[in-house]
Amino acid sequence: MPSAPSSARSSSPRSVVILGSTGSVGTQAVDVVVRHPEQLDVVALSAGGAHPELVARQAVDLDVSLVAVSDPAAAPLVRDAVRARARELGRPARDPEIVVGPDASTTAAGVGADVVLNGITGSVGLRPTLAALEAGSTLALANKESLVVGGAVVKAAVRRPGQIVPVDSEHSAIAQALRSGERGEVRRLILTASGGPFRGRSRAELAAVTLAEALAHPTWSMGPVVTINSSTLMNKGLELIEAHLLFDVPVADITVVVHPQSVVHSMVEFRDGATVAQASPPDMRLPIALGLSWPERLDDVSTPNDWSAPVSWSFEPLDDEVFPAVGLARGAAAASPLHPAVLNAANEEAVAAFRAGALPFLGIVELVARVLDKAAAHVGGSTVTTYDDVMAAQDWARARARELVTV
Repeated sequence: MPSAPSSARSSSPRSVVILGSTGSVGTQAVDVVVRHPEQLDVVALSAGGAHPELVARQAVDLDVSLVAVSDPAAAPLVRDAVRARARELGRPARDPEIVVGPDASTTAAGVGADVVLNGITGSVGLRPTLAALEAGSTLALANKESLVVGGAVVKAAVRRPGQIVPVDSEHSAIAQALRSGERGEVRRLILTASGGPFRGRSRAELAAVTLAEALAHPTWSMGPVVTINSSTLMNKGLELIEAHLLFDVPVADITVVVHPQSVVHSMVEFRDGATVAQASPPDMRLPIALGLSWPERLDDVSTPNDWSAPVSWSFEPLDDEVFPAVGLARGAAAASPLHPAVLNAANEEAVAAFRAGALPFLGIVELVARVLDKAAAHVGGSTVTTYDDVMAAQDWARARARELVTV
């Protein structure tokens, strides 16, 4: 759980590493940094390599010293684009160090910056998460999969209280609300969900959902994998596991409620009956900025709610029969430390199959459930988990999911 706020502001900017800088979280993080140069200084970036011009522009504009690129073929394109951007701005050529390959983001994460923002999508973010923690950096965690998958391994790597600061809007909201009381005063956490693009539909109505429909989220602009996870509500299942691990709250004491307006980002209910909520318009820059500056707040990050105009917010229970993903996540978290890794790996394979046209929309969560049904015999119920255990569980789940897609 993030530590209590400090009243003292740092006199020098915090050094920052942004992992996944060309993705949705990464580009918004860059926007936050650009508008707060006295508080934040980016020293390294990482990206997959699909957008060499964008990462090069970020590198030059932010004057970083290291760029990590996963795709080796993209490295020369990035270097050429860096030089072109410098010429465009009339700056002297200053080539940042470029590290390349599957471990590039891990290298960037481990440079020892004050803050590492992990905005990578998927379980591939686990090793960079561990590298940032082992280097002593504060980890601003947007890559929920690394905590869901790594679980005990990630928590064992934490060196000090408050080293992990959540960036998901829901978990950031909970961290803010928890400032209102002591841990022993908490009765339950309440995660809000927009309900995705298919809120209110029956399972029969979901049978013919297309990829384009699944990618049309009503309130948030996110990458394709996260958007599809939101449409199945698997994203909320992963967030439930993340909240359980971040705040040491039993899954039975975490409630999911549908809130279509996405203004109340989550709530904490205390023993005396009080509920504290964090509310703001849906804008990821706010939790990103808090992740980078915690426990301080930056000025004017997001437009606040307009309290001068009439507004209505609604809340409704989650339909577990139509959207069973949250229930699967609850079961996985309760089964063993490795079952969440199985759940996530199977889901990543199922989403990839859906995007490729090899699996219908309802088949995504159904496939995850089928893999989980067979997991006990392969991952066991051990309470001791190593990195190799996690990798083995994921590898088994991916192989099983691929087999089931082809059946």
